[in-house]
Amino acid sequence: MGSIKIQIYEVQTPGEAEALLELGVDRIGSVLLSADSGDGLAETLTTVSRLGGESSLIPLFLDPDLISRALDRYQPHIVHFCEMLWGANGGDTGREAALMRQRIIRERFPQIKVMRSIPIAPSGKGGLVPSLELARMFEPVSDIFLTDTLMVAGQNPDGEQPVEGFVGITGKTCDWEVAARLVRESRIPVILAGGISPENVAEGIFQVRPSGVDSCTLTNAVDKTGKPIRFQKDLDKVRRLVAQTRRAENYTLKTEGATQYV
Repeated sequence: MGSIKIQIYEVQTPGEAEALLELGVDRIGSVLLSADSGDGLAETLTTVSRLGGESSLIPLFLDPDLISRALDRYQPHIVHFCEMLWGANGGDTGREAALMRQRIIRERFPQIKVMRSIPIAPSGKGGLVPSLELARMFEPVSDIFLTDTLMVAGQNPDGEQPVEGFVGITGKTCDWEVAARLVRESRIPVILAGGISPENVAEGIFQVRPSGVDSCTLTNAVDKTGKPIRFQKDLDKVRRLVAQTRRAENYTLKTEGATQYV
C-alpha cells in the first residue's frame, strides 16, 4: 500500500525543491513559462530525481513540437496539461486540439506520465461546468487526473482565470461533490487540487477520497498585504499540510481500510 501523494506547485529552484522533499512532499511541480524561457529548471528536476522524488512539469505553451523539445531537455516524470477545456477559450476545437496534443506526447514519450487538469466550478456551482463529461473524453489519453477550480460567472468562464486560457492558481476550492464523483467514476487516479491548504486538506481527503493532494496558492509565501507570492513557498505551511495529510490518511486507514493511491 502506498500513501496519498502530496504534490506542491510552483517550485522553480533546486534549493526549494530539496527543502520541500525533506518535509515529506512526494512530487514537485514546476512551470515552464515559455519554450525559450531559459529559467534553469533542469537543475531543479535533476535534484528532485536525485533525492528520490517525482517531478511534474506544466508547459504554458501548446505546440507539440515545442513541448517535445522541452520534455527532451527536462525529462520530468510527469507532463501536466491544464488548458481550460470549456468556454470560448476551450470549445470543441480547443478540446480536439488538446486531445491530439496528448496523443502525440504519449506516443513520443511513453516513459512520461500525462496528468490532465479537469476543470470544476467553485463550491456549490459544480453544475455549471461539464467536468465529468470532460473527464470521460480525456481519460483514454491520460494517466492521472487533477481537479482544479475554474472560475465561472454564469455560463461564461472566459476572462475569469488568473492565467488566460488555463485553469488553476485561483486559491478557491472546487466543488468537492463533483470531485468525489470524479474519483468514484474514473478508472485512473485523481489528485485533489484547487484551494487546498493546511486548514482544509484533511476535510478534502475525507470528502473526496483522492489518490493525492496538490497545493500551490495557499502554500505560497505572502507579501505585506497578504497576497500570495508566485513561485515562493512558505515552508511552515507546507509542513502543516504534510502533517494534516498524513493524519487524515492514517485515520482513513484505521476506519475504512487501504485505498489505492498513485
